Amino acid sequence: MNHEQQIQHAAALIRKAQNMVAMTGAGISTPSGIPDFRSPNSGLWDQISPLAVASIHAFRQRPQVFYDWVHPLTRTFVEARPNPAHYALVALERQNKLKAVITQNIDNLHRRAGSQIVYELHGHFRETVCLQCHEVQDSGRVFEKFGHDGQVPRCHCGGVLKPNAVLFGEQLPVQALVLAQLAVKEADLMLIIGSSLEVAPASDLPALALERGATVIIINQQATYLDSKVDLVIRGDVADILPRIVELVAV
Repeated sequence: MNHEQQIQHAAALIRKAQNMVAMTGAGISTPSGIPDFRSPNSGLWDQISPLAVASIHAFRQRPQVFYDWVHPLTRTFVEARPNPAHYALVALERQNKLKAVITQNIDNLHRRAGSQIVYELHGHFRETVCLQCHEVQDSGRVFEKFGHDGQVPRCHCGGVLKPNAVLFGEQLPVQALVLAQLAVKEADLMLIIGSSLEVAPASDLPALALERGATVIIINQQATYLDSKVDLVIRGDVADILPRIVELVAV
């Protein structure tokens, strides 16, 4: 099949689906200007060791290093806007085709686009949590204060505040993971968008869908370990491809 035929085939498969889920990775947000972490020669982890700045051990030992590194990224999150791929998923949800979005991203763009059911496997930056008393606070004023004084954000109890995103060495949010697994088990079609499928346990979810007999479609720039096993693989920019598929689904 050529590229256009692949898009038409994806639309036909989605049109027939009764219970569809989508899983998204960094590739859905790069068109919004958010850098990914793992792409060769351009990912954030090519520039700095993740264990040096973004592990829970490093955070506990050197929170200042973490905040100095992450603060420019938080500004990028605030300034970024959802792109056509995010809005295409919202359209599928409103057509009652898409039952849930499972995302590895922490940028909040799915919710800002209007998606209602989003399982954030790696957490998010909307809130911070105190490592001492576990109080949860809105992150907006926390990062605003850090931008002014450059001091490690602290709770009223004196404990260090950590963004509610999953750092290396931390467990995934149990509720989000369980709900994502249930959604995949019930799905008859799984759409994977912009994910390298390199980070477990998120990368195990498409294999679970295949085991349950679901149709699986991958839209991604690079190859993944599941390409040879899924029903359809489309290479290219998800912000161009996904809206085109959704247009055809509605026809």
